[in-house]
Amino acid sequence: MRGPINKLTDTKIEGAIKQAQKIIRDDKAGAKTILLGDGGGLTLQITKTGTASWLFRYMRFTKAVAVGLGSYPTVSLKIARTKADACRSLLAQDKDPLTEKRAAETIARLDQSKGKTFDQCANEYIDDHRAEWRNPKHTQQWENTIAAYASPIIGSRAISNITTADIKRILKPIWKTKHETATRVRGRIEAILDWATAQEMRSGDNPARWKGHLEHLLARSTEISRAEVHHAALAYKDMPSFMADLRKQEGMARWALEFLILTASRTSEVLNAEWSEVDHEKNIWVIPAERMKAGKEHRIPLVAQSIEVLKQVKLFTLGKYIFPSGNKDKALSNMAMSMLARRMGYKDITVHGFRSTFRDYIAEKTEYDFHTAEAALAHKLTDRVAAAYARTDLLEKRIRMMSDWANYCDRKPDSS
Repeated sequence: MRGPINKLTDTKIEGAIKQAQKIIRDDKAGAKTILLGDGGGLTLQITKTGTASWLFRYMRFTKAVAVGLGSYPTVSLKIARTKADACRSLLAQDKDPLTEKRAAETIARLDQSKGKTFDQCANEYIDDHRAEWRNPKHTQQWENTIAAYASPIIGSRAISNITTADIKRILKPIWKTKHETATRVRGRIEAILDWATAQEMRSGDNPARWKGHLEHLLARSTEISRAEVHHAALAYKDMPSFMADLRKQEGMARWALEFLILTASRTSEVLNAEWSEVDHEKNIWVIPAERMKAGKEHRIPLVAQSIEVLKQVKLFTLGKYIFPSGNKDKALSNMAMSMLARRMGYKDITVHGFRSTFRDYIAEKTEYDFHTAEAALAHKLTDRVAAAYARTDLLEKRIRMMSDWANYCDRKPDSS
């Protein structure tokens, strides 16, 4: 660092840059990097392309090191000298200017990232995991639940400032009434917050963690477990009358609801059904594992009535979905069937409840065994011993059972 400093002037710098640019114009192949020293380690580097930037050059443990101080003329000669003085001061304290610069940049990035909102982090998390979620519907479910339940409360909050109180505000209103949805929302928020912690955007415990944390705050609500949540269902004796009324309706929701009833399926399974899942030769609808609640492929026999629904719908659907909305590439809304039932005057039942209607009919009016009925509903057996012996999906038995159910739905309303 010895020797004179402040050797450069603005005039010298401008002259050198013009000379370098002239060389580039006259003989591009002969252009070379030019270094102009101001003394004391401060150097202006003019590249082969004619751009200029400041460097502070020094030796560290017998190794030549250079730290960038910014481009010229954005960083003027005066500012560059101030920055060079700061570097010399660090060296005098036995500190490495390059290491200090990188540390300062890291802190600045962290400070900036800590200011990111929950919604920004949620979007980044979803983008990071989109490739590993094979089913686009999985991504859509994440986006929809976050937008519906989390964003209105914490969407604009800094990710580093989200607390347990915020999580409770999100979950408490739906913990009893929509327990399954609430559980999924909690898990998704927990994953996003864990991701943010790994990205060093926040620190400390995860306020959405269940084990040892929220289980103590929401435990009273969880007395209503998944197995005990009942969906308002139509009495099976009223099913023929309902089906007769349904077949007088119009629109895609009418066909989707009839198909749901005839197959005893869940709402999401029907709404996201694709034509590629239907084996028309064997009359079987195969729902892939990633779309099933239990994570296991489910085969559903298509009897005469459900096949007729598909024939009718095929006449006016063009995209991949069996029951599309107005947009051929978009599935029917998850509220479409519920709204249809309300318009028909059935305000005290739920669409999911038709599975209970089916189950009650099978139990009280037929001789089909428990395992066959449960297989039709794709229920996961809680008895481990029974589950171990349930090695088939009892498809042949279920073909007859679903045909009997469809025929019952077709009865005249007043018949017994």
